[in-house]
Formats: sequence, C-alpha cells, structure tokens
Amino acid sequence: MKPKVAFFDFTSCEGCQLDVLNLTGEELLDLLAGVEIVSFREAISRNDEDYDIAFIEGSISRDSEIPRLQKIRKQAKILVAMGACACIGGVNCLKNHLTMNEALTMVYGADAKQFDTIPARPINAVVPVDAYIRGCPAQTGEFAKLVKALLIGKKPETPSYPVCTECKMAGNICVYELGKTCIGPVTRAGCGAICVTGGRQCWGCRGLVDEPNINSQEEILKKYGLTPAQVVEKFKIYNTYSEVKK
Repeated sequence: MKPKVAFFDFTSCEGCQLDVLNLTGEELLDLLAGVEIVSFREAISRNDEDYDIAFIEGSISRDSEIPRLQKIRKQAKILVAMGACACIGGVNCLKNHLTMNEALTMVYGADAKQFDTIPARPINAVVPVDAYIRGCPAQTGEFAKLVKALLIGKKPETPSYPVCTECKMAGNICVYELGKTCIGPVTRAGCGAICVTGGRQCWGCRGLVDEPNINSQEEILKKYGLTPAQVVEKFKIYNTYSEVKK
C-alpha cells in the first residue's frame, strides 16, 4: 500500500505548501504514484487522521498549537519540518526580542487582551523531527527529492557546507566585493545560492551549517571593514530563535 501523507500548517504564510503545488506535471504524477495524500488543506477537501508521513509548515507561537503538534507526532511514523519557520523558527521569532505583551499590543492594539501568544519556536523545540526541507519557501526540487528518498527507505541527504560553495560554483561575484553584507559563509547550502544569483545576498533562511566557521566570517568582515553587528542584524531575520536561545 502507498504511504499516506498529510500536510499541516501552524504559524506561517503557507507559502511552502503552495510551493509544493508548483511541482511540474511529471513530478506531481511521480509523487501521486508513490503516495496517497489524505490531508492537504491547500489542495483537497479530504482530511483523514490516518497518515504515515506528516509535513509540517510553520513555527509554534501559541500554547494551543503544542498539543496539536504532539498529536500529529504521535500519529506520524515520519515527521518532516518544511520551510524556515518549521525548521529554525523563521521570521516569526523576531517577536522574541519583545515581551509577549509588547508583541500583542504592537499587532492588535486595544484588542491585545483577546489574543494569546508565546515566544515562537521551531517544531523540533516541541517534538522530535525526522527530516528537514529548509528554505523560505521550501523548494519543490528538495521536496520531491526527499519524498523519493523516504519511499525507498533512504535517509535524505542534507548539505553540511555553506552557501559560499554554491555561490562559487554559480560563478557569482562575492557580494562583499559589491559593498553588501551576507551571511552565506555560515548558512547551510542546498538552495543553489538562488538569492545571490538573483542579484541579492544570503539572508540565512536555511539556518546555520552544523559547524559554522565563525573565524572565517570574522576574517571576511575585517577584510571589508565591516563589523559583526552589521551581520548580526541580518542574522536575526530568520535565526532569532537560535540567537535568543543561546
């Protein structure tokens, strides 16, 4: 029998799930040939609670989300974090620099008391995670590759080198040479350096490599007359959870 797959969203924009729907016709047919999708609010009305693999988008930012996630974890044989919010906390964790009362008041004003919130966190801060599809949004190619790996019982491969490696392979000019700051030297690769190739810089949406070379990053900053504070500000956009946690 085909493994039953379900998609769930927590605090997020749901863009990662929408990106799954951007699979090409052939890729989508290959996926449907290997699995049975039993719950996917963005795509189907079916909502079964019997599933083998759960894909989770979004961070946890309310107490009520915790038991829901724990229930999903209990049911799923394999749980996959999908996208920056689920994997590392993402932009939702920016509010963790405030008190929760300040965050609620900033968003809801006089109606703040009607809502609840807790410091945002990635899902592995609440339940064990078996695999990750990183990025903002999670890319369709990585999603398809991971599903295929799971179907043949293979552990999904995750790059453990920095984005700089992919940047050099793409033939990009280092953004530091262009007077910009970038956290590609300590960010996990796998995106093909898509942002830098597109004329921007790396914002760290894939999280840190397992063993970031902090000394190398400091040497780069010193070479270009930059301060750690300038990079830390960019680091906060996606990686506030790991920063505040430390």
